[in-house]
Amino acid sequence: MKKVVLSAFADEIDMDLTTQMDVLDSHGIKHIEMRGVNGKNISEVTVEEAKEIKKELDDRGFKISSLGSPVGKIYLKDDFESHKKMFAQLLEVASILQSKYMRIFSFFMEPGVNHDDFTQEVVAKISELAEMARPYDIVLLHENEKDIYGDTSARCLKLVNGVNQDNFKLVYDPANFVQCKESTLEAYNLLKDHVLYYHIKDARSADDTVVPAGDGDGQIAEIVEAITDAGYNGFLSLEPHLGNFAGFAALENLENDDVVELEKSDANKFGIAVTALKSILENKAIAYA
Repeated sequence: MKKVVLSAFADEIDMDLTTQMDVLDSHGIKHIEMRGVNGKNISEVTVEEAKEIKKELDDRGFKISSLGSPVGKIYLKDDFESHKKMFAQLLEVASILQSKYMRIFSFFMEPGVNHDDFTQEVVAKISELAEMARPYDIVLLHENEKDIYGDTSARCLKLVNGVNQDNFKLVYDPANFVQCKESTLEAYNLLKDHVLYYHIKDARSADDTVVPAGDGDGQIAEIVEAITDAGYNGFLSLEPHLGNFAGFAALENLENDDVVELEKSDANKFGIAVTALKSILENKAIAYA
């Protein structure tokens, strides 16, 4: 039987961990891709706070599928040594939370530059991060994202081949490929051998608006069918982006004024996202836990 494991960016429900778990429990989801928790971004969580979070998770039977870190969401000209200190703490937190994976990015590019001119520098910095993560047995998963080096499928492939380390692989996010004007199926076929983890987020190519899975141009039903036909039984991590939430402006490299008009993300909007994904899975006869 084809089967996947559901996870979620639970900070799009609420920043409070108890509320996150309550809502996830109501949907039968027992994994979290932890990005925001108890009023903090995961990069701000201390080792002692991580220990308390782990206890709360254990008490409720929850596990961490990945850390949704902001690592790599800086410009190449920014202070990389300071960024590595934040990353070093994240590695400790990931170890405490028993997270096998950590989501990262490949640096914002300045407007108007040719991304490919910076391949060597980006590969060198990501390689350094992968070496730092190696003693922790943590796999770094690069997310394709607009405005960073690895925005297109071709550059994602160039990056993973350039780093060429067994603890550096890819997250596949269909909505981000839509927003970069790429065919999601073509991107999948190019990258599938390097992808270990999937985000579930959809978008319309006409205006880049993020919508529930199946309502956009991300071809999510086709992607999910293809990966499970190929034997994938890992995580599908819901990242709804159907409303504004704490840290959204920074996450999207936007000014706060650009997002204030968005309705607040909440449990109801999260429920819409869950229902849309479960409908796709059920229509494709794919079991989920």
